[in-house]
Amino acid sequence: MIKGAKLAQVAKAKYSIGELIHHRLFGYRGVILDVDADFQLSPEWYEMVARSRPAKDKPWYHVLVDQASHSTYVAEQNLEADLSGEKINNPMMNDYFTELRGGHYITDRKAN
Repeated sequence: MIKGAKLAQVAKAKYSIGELIHHRLFGYRGVILDVDADFQLSPEWYEMVARSRPAKDKPWYHVLVDQASHSTYVAEQNLEADLSGEKINNPMMNDYFTELRGGHYITDRKAN
């Protein structure tokens, strides 16, 4: 359960579950699976993977990657909205979402 300041940060997150995004640095599209108020992975992961050294105290997103079979973890500063309205092609889509409606994926999962 998210409390206090973390809840306020999640409320200030720019993107929400089901939104289509585009990664500014790597050019891929995706859909938001979940939102963390701040960085939640290990310091080792950050050192190895987060080469642009984005802020750890800002929102981070779990993203299903288009034209791939994996998800990734991305800092908000590296994302921008994808307004194409085009479907995401990832074999895990049906595990999380029921349909694409108005450029936003719909889920019946409960938010954490």
